[in-house]
Amino acid sequence: MPQQPADTLFQGTVPVDTALTLEDIVDDTAPDTTTIADDLATSTTEAMDTVQGFIDGFYAALPRVAVGVVVFLFIWVIAKVVRNIVHRVTPGPTDSSIGIVLGRLTYAALLVLGILIALVVVFPTFTIGSLLGALGLGGVALGFAFQDIFQNLLAGILILLREPFRTGDEITSGEYTGTVESIETRATFIRTYDGRRVIIPNSQIYSDPVQVITAYQMVRSQYDIGIGYGDDIEQAKRIALETLQSIDGIKSEPAPDVITWDLAGSSVNLRVRWWSNPTRSNVVALRDKVLRQVSRALLAQGIDLPFPTQQILFHDQTEATDGDRTQQREGWPVPADGQAPPPARIAMTIRASGSALEDDPPSTPRASELDDGPPPADA
Repeated sequence: MPQQPADTLFQGTVPVDTALTLEDIVDDTAPDTTTIADDLATSTTEAMDTVQGFIDGFYAALPRVAVGVVVFLFIWVIAKVVRNIVHRVTPGPTDSSIGIVLGRLTYAALLVLGILIALVVVFPTFTIGSLLGALGLGGVALGFAFQDIFQNLLAGILILLREPFRTGDEITSGEYTGTVESIETRATFIRTYDGRRVIIPNSQIYSDPVQVITAYQMVRSQYDIGIGYGDDIEQAKRIALETLQSIDGIKSEPAPDVITWDLAGSSVNLRVRWWSNPTRSNVVALRDKVLRQVSRALLAQGIDLPFPTQQILFHDQTEATDGDRTQQREGWPVPADGQAPPPARIAMTIRASGSALEDDPPSTPRASELDDGPPPADA
């Protein structure tokens, strides 16, 4: 094999076939400008072809798009007509909440159907099965994300179908009491008696107890009135009942009544009860009339209306009847033989127990002083 000197960094000889010169290395690594220009032109052409394909496809799909839009508009018109029909055929008034909700649900279902049909017209390869498959996992995620919304929606539909209460009824839900303004699929709006709007989720109303105040034609109200223990109970009941019967707005059937309800610490409580229209304004107005007129009638007949008091009795006072059970107003029981025990006095009790204060200093009152009253002025 022929040998020649190599222009390398070391001295020696290498075979001619494997010898690389600096010029050869530079020539092999130098960019080929012609090849780069050709690649750029090819990429640009492919991109233009792709864009042109999109444009051609769009123009080709325009007739299908137009047909899809026409189909959707046609179904939209049908949905509006069906919604109005549902409003009219739903039992109850035309503007009932259940009719409005059913109409909205029918309208939304037809719109979704119209969108799906329009998509099938525009994209022939699109199928409902492929859409459901794509939304399968997403539907589960959406179900968890909007669990509360779906729960309120279902509860609202059940409330509107069963109608435990209606718009205009007065209800109590939790700590809120007021008039129902509207029942929607998500929540129920009530107006409280002090003029506030409260929005209660339908799931709460459906699962928790709700008091419907105006569910029936009448409601019973009551109030406790205390009279003195020394007053005639039957007379007081008769006066209160006659007063109730004379008040306009109190229903005669069921008739009002007055019953003895409690023997309280300072009074005998009489409970007056009456029936009336269940609306809040009427109940409050009648309560005002009952309290004013019944109290006025009782006082006019000499019936005492005592306020709570505490009475402490010391049965060694100077009154002649104190400690005499046969004469005391407190009504202590007297034995059947009529012989009441003698009055108990503090001084007598102290002497009987052997605790007479004989050795007390002069400044301390003695038991005899407690028994006989204050000492003479010259003592």
